Amino acid sequence: MNISDVAHETGLPPKTIRYYEEIGLIRPLRDTNGYRVFRQSDSHKLAFLGRARALGFSIEDCRKLMALYEDQDRASSDVKQLAQEHLAQIDEKIAQLQSMQATLRHLVRECAGDARPDCPILRDLAEG
Repeated sequence: MNISDVAHETGLPPKTIRYYEEIGLIRPLRDTNGYRVFRQSDSHKLAFLGRARALGFSIEDCRKLMALYEDQDRASSDVKQLAQEHLAQIDEKIAQLQSMQATLRHLVRECAGDARPDCPILRDLAEG
C-alpha cells in the first residue's frame, strides 16, 4: 500500500503518518524508488495509534502502549496502570473545565448585557 491507501484505510492524514514514521512509531518499508510501502501490519499499527490518540493518549503513552501491545509477555496490569493514569488526567481536566464553566455561567448571568458600560465579566477578568 502507498501512503494515500493507508491514509484512506486508517482515517489518518498522510502528514500524521509521516510524523509517526519520523518519530519511530512505525517503520514502513521503502521501495527501490524510495517510496514508502505499507504492509497490513503498518496499517493495523496506524489504526491502533489513531484510536489511542482519539482517546487522548500522549505520543509517549502511545509509544508505551504500542510496546506493550507488541510484547506477548506483557502484564495486563501494566496496560491498566497506564490507562488509569490517563483516566485520572482526564478526570482532572473535566473538573477544571466544570469549574471554568460554573464561573463563566455565573458571570454571564450577572451581566445585564445592555447598553450600560458596567460589566461583571470584565470586572472579574480585571480583578482575577
